[in-house]
Amino acid sequence: MREFAAPFVTPGPSGVAVRTRLKQLTPADEEVLRWVGAHLGTLAGRDLKARCRDGLGHDAAAWAVRKRELTPQSSARWAGAVTKATHDQWALARRGAHAHLQSLEAGVRILRHRLSLPVGQKGSKRAPGGYRSRREWHAKSRRLHVLEDRLEQARAAWVSGTVHVVRGGRHLAQLRHQLPAARLTESHWRARWEAQRWFLQADGEGGKRFGNETIRITPDGEVSIRLPAPLKDLANASHSRYVLTGRIHFAHRGQEWADRVAMNRAVAYRIHHDPVRGRWYVTASWQKPVTPTIPLAAALAEGVIGVDMNADHLAAWRLDVHGNPVGHPRRFSYDLTGTTGHRDAQVRHALTRLLHWARSCGVRAIAVEDLDFTAEKTREKHGGRKRFRQLVSGMPTGRLRARLTSMADQTGITVVAVDPAYTSKWGAQHWQKPLTSKNRRTTRHDAASIAIGRRAQGRPVRRRTAPPRTHQSDGCGHRTVQAPPDAPGREGPRPRIPGPRTRSVPPDTERTRATRTPNTVRDVRSDQEWVQDPLLITD
Repeated sequence: MREFAAPFVTPGPSGVAVRTRLKQLTPADEEVLRWVGAHLGTLAGRDLKARCRDGLGHDAAAWAVRKRELTPQSSARWAGAVTKATHDQWALARRGAHAHLQSLEAGVRILRHRLSLPVGQKGSKRAPGGYRSRREWHAKSRRLHVLEDRLEQARAAWVSGTVHVVRGGRHLAQLRHQLPAARLTESHWRARWEAQRWFLQADGEGGKRFGNETIRITPDGEVSIRLPAPLKDLANASHSRYVLTGRIHFAHRGQEWADRVAMNRAVAYRIHHDPVRGRWYVTASWQKPVTPTIPLAAALAEGVIGVDMNADHLAAWRLDVHGNPVGHPRRFSYDLTGTTGHRDAQVRHALTRLLHWARSCGVRAIAVEDLDFTAEKTREKHGGRKRFRQLVSGMPTGRLRARLTSMADQTGITVVAVDPAYTSKWGAQHWQKPLTSKNRRTTRHDAASIAIGRRAQGRPVRRRTAPPRTHQSDGCGHRTVQAPPDAPGREGPRPRIPGPRTRSVPPDTERTRATRTPNTVRDVRSDQEWVQDPLLITD
């Protein structure tokens, strides 16, 4: 059994991003946006190629050289935005290469372990066993050589700093060869491919007019763009600017955005096109100071809500300050099928209901698992359990964690991350059966939420801790000498009360039956017989 990591309070978000639609655009406006996006996209592709060629030898001087090369073909601010976006994209690809390297190492390690076991040996819950047949063993041995070659290439690329990036997305690039299966025509695919490769984003500048000199949006919603040098002839305003016809309005965080723009604080903008819907959007983003994290004890002062994340729902249960479950468990379902926007909306809706319930309960902390399925998603570990691997891969662990942290920050609720080890197993072992009744069926996921909440509070998962050895028996040992029958205060049998021992007939029925008034209506005075007990004569 490995050691558990201590629970910690997750930091709040460090930035804000809001999006709205660009409406009432004329054909001339859309044509200008297409020209600017395509021109800057070409420059961004060249700059990304130069950045990937430099690899780990890139430094501040090389960055300045790249920026100077792009400035005559755009502007100083556009060149800065392009080079910064290129650097961020290279860093993201570098992190992806590291994750791929870890996945290959996990696959090779598991294959070597399973190949070293005899054929047919069964595995355990903690480690997989051998392969089922000699044929499967031979196929997996060949796959081991393939993965070892891939691992060697990945390590060499990691050492040299080589990354592989596709502007526009690798999925969309591979979709070009499967147009009939994707139900796309070449023109539709070409429109999506070009829209993804356009570049129309600019970083904000504090102290400048309305927080951005390249893409400027006034408080009343007017959008203007500083055109690159080769496209200055398309300007319809002074200083090589083009003002769009439509106006925008941010429905979400609109007042916060307007306050920043009025104070000339930095706001970054990105304009992008959705060719499927034929719409243009603008996204505004800015940095914000991270909310100071409160101490863990203060966050748990009013109890905690333990949340167990599953493939189709969130299982939650409220715990008091002593770690006892209060009330009934709650379940917040979501559907992760369909498009990316639909899945994201489902996750946000489930988290919104969870946070509303937490606020109504007066709880200020939500405990979640710090999940990481890097090694569990490999097919070498689970073999033919394809459905299980798809289930694990489809769980939105990173997206849910980011969404919950951002949304909880606005409601004043703290998110506590705990170690996920054995929460489902121990929760079902210690809490599922005691909390199950004929009116309530406690699931394994409900019991896991209790284990998560108790771990956040620093309490053991088990329901009751064994008392000290001295309190378990007489002097750390069982009794061997019994008290004699004539010993005072001995533990004797309980005296028997005469009469039938049933719930409907009291034990003293025979004694009181003679003095009880009959229920029938008749002359009570003529039939009643008074019985007097004999007097007790004592010396």
